[in-house]
Amino acid sequence: MGTTSRVGAEDAPSTVTAEGSPVARRIVDGYLAAGFPWYGLDEAFTGPRRLMQVGTTADGAVQHGSVGHGDEPSVRADAGTEKQRFAVVVSLGSSPVRRSGDGTGVLDATTVSSAAWLAGSGLLACTWPPQLDHALRDDWLSQQTETAFDLADDLEGPAWSVLSLPVDGVPVPFHYRESEFGWVLAGSAPGGVHIGAYGRGMSAYGLGFAVIDDITSYA
Repeated sequence: MGTTSRVGAEDAPSTVTAEGSPVARRIVDGYLAAGFPWYGLDEAFTGPRRLMQVGTTADGAVQHGSVGHGDEPSVRADAGTEKQRFAVVVSLGSSPVRRSGDGTGVLDATTVSSAAWLAGSGLLACTWPPQLDHALRDDWLSQQTETAFDLADDLEGPAWSVLSLPVDGVPVPFHYRESEFGWVLAGSAPGGVHIGAYGRGMSAYGLGFAVIDDITSYA
């Protein structure tokens, strides 16, 4: 699950705010460089959609990325975030164990657990317990991130249930869990892409996923 991020960290959600700007163009180019299809919510979702970030391997290959739906995620302690309604879909290219681009190491295979980890850490990045002092957030985030990693590594454990959701119209089983901060789910698309998702204020039970025909439409 070791990747480096491109155009901002994966754990710092952001959006394309200046359509046609050089920054926006670079973000779009990152998505276009992927060797796998991107997934988002299907046509049943009619709200706003946006690009977030792509993550790359050490040799610069795009390995995963996120697209947002609904409100822009922000930390829960901010005013008004209790009413936020959003879902973020993470697409992770399927790849086997392989040597790194510089030949100095080995890259782990990507799995559903990898997608669960990316989704879980993404939810944590837009979460901040109201009672927590700002100076303590780094310690809290580090602890919770380690917990999210352990949970992602045990998808058959009691923290997870199974939820069947359509992917391109085909029912697919997803691992699903809820917390006080929102929900996380992870599964695999029929075409070999692993899908992770997280959200708050929107029920995961009514979601459906579909290949994004034109990723530039999200920009």
